[in-house]
Amino acid sequence: MPPLLRPDHAAMLVLPPRQGTLAATCDVLVVGGGPAGLGAAIGAAQAEARTVLVERYGFLGGNATASLVMPLMSFHTQHTHREIKGDTSLVPTDHGPGDPVLAGVLAVFLKRLVEAGGAIAPTLQTGYVVPFDPEIFKLTALEMLDEAGVEYLFHAFASGVIKDADAVTSVIFETKSGPVVIRAKVTIDATGDGDIAFGAGAPYELGRAEDGLVQPMTLMFRMGDFEKERFDHFIKEHPDQWRGVHGLWKLIQEAIQSGELKLERDDLLFFATPHPDEVSVNSTRVKKVSGIDVWDLSYAEWESRRQMKQIVRFLRRHVPGFEKAYNLQSGSTIGVRETRRIMGEYRLTADDVLSARKFPDVIARCTYPLDIHDPKGTGTLLQRLPPGESYDIPLRCLIPKGVEGLLVAGRCISGTHETHSSYRVMPVAMATGQAAGACAALASRRELQPRQVPWQEVQNELLRQGADLRDIRSQRMPDSSASKGAPL
Repeated sequence: MPPLLRPDHAAMLVLPPRQGTLAATCDVLVVGGGPAGLGAAIGAAQAEARTVLVERYGFLGGNATASLVMPLMSFHTQHTHREIKGDTSLVPTDHGPGDPVLAGVLAVFLKRLVEAGGAIAPTLQTGYVVPFDPEIFKLTALEMLDEAGVEYLFHAFASGVIKDADAVTSVIFETKSGPVVIRAKVTIDATGDGDIAFGAGAPYELGRAEDGLVQPMTLMFRMGDFEKERFDHFIKEHPDQWRGVHGLWKLIQEAIQSGELKLERDDLLFFATPHPDEVSVNSTRVKKVSGIDVWDLSYAEWESRRQMKQIVRFLRRHVPGFEKAYNLQSGSTIGVRETRRIMGEYRLTADDVLSARKFPDVIARCTYPLDIHDPKGTGTLLQRLPPGESYDIPLRCLIPKGVEGLLVAGRCISGTHETHSSYRVMPVAMATGQAAGACAALASRRELQPRQVPWQEVQNELLRQGADLRDIRSQRMPDSSASKGAPL
């Protein structure tokens, strides 16, 4: 084990009282600048709310940039579940042509990203995922916030909340300039971990029902000077090596048997990037750790970088196309798939996903499968939706129980462990963020709590902003249906 600090948890100290700088009073405060936070801030600003976004790093993008979670996964329907024969591109290609089910901020962001040379548009050839450049992602996000008129603060870590009765009124941030406080009529928790909702006392769930374990963490990295043509030729000459993108089966088994490689998952997963001489590698796995425990996070960073070193050495020694490749960049922080799931007014279930359930208060749609990385083992379970289908995410999943003045967005919205594995992906996070932003802006304008805003008004604002909510206008149900959780 590494010499990581492990303090005596029984020793607790009383800290002295302190003062903080009141930095702003705004309509909508967004905590977190990842995909969910970007969607939330732009959605709120487009609804004419004075919006402030606060981010703990010095750049935007969250897991997309800090953790190099590349690419953006598919948000398209799957018309077939076939594998495209002969395709050796480094992207998923296990479904046929599909239709996008998300638009709004996401669509504008991706268009801008592609135009800047920072992404490859989703097509059949990319498997309908979006390979992107993390540096251009950061710049595009910053430009869109500027154009929307969002005010922002970097290098500020949320550490506490101030409440008036059950309502969140302010958030406290730790900075190099000392404690900073921002007041808001409505706050949006886009931290990924539900930190603000947790601090406000909202109920939450953690891990799967049987043992509380969450999906493992992964440190992703990019390799440069990769020779794709040489790699593709090797795969074509040795088809027994390849299992779709989960490949190099025989070489991996030989290296494991010889003791050269200890792989914590049952495959190597590669993704293309916008650069032909580069490849993104998603193959480390750290299990039985928690992304809301600083001691576990410290261990996970140590362990994942040890795994990365082994994988890079294996690729350079044994895989054609990687002989001259080098580790160009690893994530600044390990990628965390799952932590708190804040309990909302509705809790999405696996049955909702697999039956492609529709809800009257839909604010986003999702086509991504249940994608559960085994919390204990090396495998990954994939369960897809029916061909051509999507499921709805209702507004109620964004409204925490027992707390006012607060919405959640991104991977910490309300759902089961199984369902979380589907809606956690970044395009969906951006869409739920935009919905939270629209709802927060309407609530602040009318001096209402978010749960009091009629879902029809939120939908109207999202449609005005270009969101895709299917043909809801002709299918709306009475208000009482939404409160009961009835699907369409």
